[in-house]
Amino acid sequence: MEISSGGCSPRIRSDHLRKEGSEETPLQQGLELEVSDRVHYGDHHNNQIQSMNALDILRETVRILRFNSWGFMAITVMLICPVSAVLLSNVMVDESIVKNLSIRLMLVAKTSGLPLRPLIKQSCQRFAEMVISSAMCFPLYATLLLLSKAAVVYSVDCTYSRKKFDYSKFCVIIAKFWRKIVSTYMWACTVVVGCITMFCVFLVAFCSALAVLGFSPDVVVYAAVMVGLVFSVVFANAIIICNIAMVISVLEEVSGAQAMLRSSMLIKGQTQVGLLIFLGSTIGMAFVEGLFEHRVKTLSYGDGSSRMWEGPLLVIMYSFVVLIDSMMSAVFYFSCRSSSMEISDGGGNSILETMAISAETIGIQ
Repeated sequence: MEISSGGCSPRIRSDHLRKEGSEETPLQQGLELEVSDRVHYGDHHNNQIQSMNALDILRETVRILRFNSWGFMAITVMLICPVSAVLLSNVMVDESIVKNLSIRLMLVAKTSGLPLRPLIKQSCQRFAEMVISSAMCFPLYATLLLLSKAAVVYSVDCTYSRKKFDYSKFCVIIAKFWRKIVSTYMWACTVVVGCITMFCVFLVAFCSALAVLGFSPDVVVYAAVMVGLVFSVVFANAIIICNIAMVISVLEEVSGAQAMLRSSMLIKGQTQVGLLIFLGSTIGMAFVEGLFEHRVKTLSYGDGSSRMWEGPLLVIMYSFVVLIDSMMSAVFYFSCRSSSMEISDGGGNSILETMAISAETIGIQ
């Protein structure tokens, strides 16, 4: 089973990287003309490519999606939608556990000097829901969602290599390197949990110190908000590093802590682009989550028949945002790699292509 990647000429490859003597079909020539407005190449003397900004990455993502729409839609329906449905509906979340955890968090906030205002209560409730939901959905995250990320990265890599998505080769690659990908994912989860834990500990200690020093509750709340804003930037950077590390674990020979280190080095100087990508994805997901909470969980029209179509529609919308986020992370990786002068001839040195060649050699289709 093969899914066409559209045969588009990738944006991050310069003319001298194409194979000599290769003939292009009229379709490929037409696609090449269609994407001629992509990011300008750098100095023609060394054919270096300028890095893309967030808008360029979004445009590139849309082009790749259009060139291989059926393949990405199949990934969305089979792998992402089931996870999105479970996550949005909270069918695996026990409300009693969420209530107990939120009460404990409010007690901790009160003892640290924070007044139990509606903002604090809602924050504790939301944080408790997020923690319990993440814990309950972790098996789905570590299987279906992780597999979808690998499939998206592989499909983007095939598009840039001007090859077709081969389902059998992808299965061989996943079977051989699944442990490596899972190892990187576990490291990413550890980094995220570590950041959240350090934030909670520091916030409690900081607010307690302000309360002991005699500051008013209003000052303590403002200080907590400022700490939260600073943490948001740090947390966003951690998520960006983790996302690129996942791409690296699929395309390169490194994994785990090495992939995290490689990711932090690769995005150096382009963190602002990563932050904009993270901000856009976060806003999109939060918007769809809010709609699902308001339209499906809260409102009911007559016999509730509207939920029969609004619920699945919002699940598809959320899944599409997740797909775009994964694609943009892959495109961002190629952009960073291009600006680091690490793009090789034809993309043939990636671990995916190496594994595909090995599979063909031993006769695995």
